[in-house]
Amino acid sequence: MIELSGEASVADGPDSVDDPRARVAVHALTRASRILERTLCAPDIEGTAVLSLADFRVLATIGAGEARASRLAARLAVGKPTISSTVDSLVRRGFVRREAHGADQRAVDLALTADGDAMLEAAESGLAGVVLDLVSRTEHPEAVLAALADLGGAIEARQASIAAARRAAGGANAARAPRRRESAADDGEAR
Repeated sequence: MIELSGEASVADGPDSVDDPRARVAVHALTRASRILERTLCAPDIEGTAVLSLADFRVLATIGAGEARASRLAARLAVGKPTISSTVDSLVRRGFVRREAHGADQRAVDLALTADGDAMLEAAESGLAGVVLDLVSRTEHPEAVLAALADLGGAIEARQASIAAARRAAGGANAARAPRRRESAADDGEAR
């Protein structure tokens, strides 16, 4: 078995990290990411960049129903300070609003504004157009599009598995560590 950053492993065989197709795929994905990022960052009428890829990921995750900043950070595999900064920027620009969380008055839920919902829809449509253009240039566009859609599910499953392993490891360490006071600030909730 070959360890990948201590988070996953693959059997040493035809689908190993030495497979040249895997390395070509890495380069294709990083280039595709840059193309998508440039599509989002195209200046608007006033000449200012509209969204970064990080902004898009946060809008899409909130749009999918994730309302807590700490869970956004975990799902997107970024630090809580990064999420707080991105959320602050999206709130300032009128794409996201903070709402009191039901019974827990220390917690804050995040929701898209009407402008945020419209921006997410426009961004998704623009990015989908780029993806369709890219896959149309391959030998088997339908198969490539299906594989990319499957990859999205695989990414979610991998991230959930990593998060579960970290929680389990944290639970084992929590028994030895002194208990600290929990608050909304500890939870990384943006205020």
